[in-house]
Amino acid sequence: VQLQASGGGLVQAGGSLRLSCAASGLTSFSTFPMAWFRQVPGKQREVVATISSGGSRTSYADPVKGRFTISRSNPRRLVYLQMNSLEPEDTASYYCAAKSHGRDSYDYWGQGTLVTVSS
Repeated sequence: VQLQASGGGLVQAGGSLRLSCAASGLTSFSTFPMAWFRQVPGKQREVVATISSGGSRTSYADPVKGRFTISRSNPRRLVYLQMNSLEPEDTASYYCAAKSHGRDSYDYWGQGTLVTVSS
């Protein structure tokens, strides 16, 4: 199982980035709820956004509501995180994760992609 995140980079405050997460090795990708998390060195990892297996239900952490949008393409086995109006506080490594059916927590993780927002 591999979750490959990409799209991070350096952007000025107020700018936008779109992160992508490509899944491989996941049997029946469309049955997996997915999420984006982020982590700053020295701080706990936090959930940013979640999306249901079919894509109809999403949720967002309060700091990103109205600015970030999570979406997915099950035929392409991709999950996206559109990030607008970026703030320096959004600087972090961003990780995508998948949750197996029936699990309470996310059990598959990708490597991080670094997002740096300059002021």
